[in-house]
Amino acid sequence: MQIKSTKELVADASRAIETLQPEQAQAFVDDREVLFVDVREPAEWQGGHLPGAIRVPRGQLEWAADPASSSYKPDFGRANRIVVYCAAAGRSALAAKTLSDMGYRNVSHIDGGFEAWRKSGMPIEEEGTPA
Repeated sequence: MQIKSTKELVADASRAIETLQPEQAQAFVDDREVLFVDVREPAEWQGGHLPGAIRVPRGQLEWAADPASSSYKPDFGRANRIVVYCAAAGRSALAAKTLSDMGYRNVSHIDGGFEAWRKSGMPIEEEGTPA
């Protein structure tokens, strides 16, 4: 049995989903029908995040996005577009592919993740973790 590397898994996911450059994603920040989902860990979130994003660590994504789960976040059901991001785009590619596999449409992720967003000079919120 051949084991796929994480690099291969991320590459496969990236081919199956839409990838946005930070500037393209920034155009959606003020759109209330677009949900930004930060799949980084809580400590990463506290170091800054995209304006209006919700925090759903990668390991909790499927439950947060499943309407039948007690952990469901209703924001998923209200969004017409979902933009996922992580630190550098690996976790977000996998997360966006998972959401697409779950049946969500119009899902994308940010190329280069939060680091590319920050380096592009895009706006960042730096308050603590929301409830």
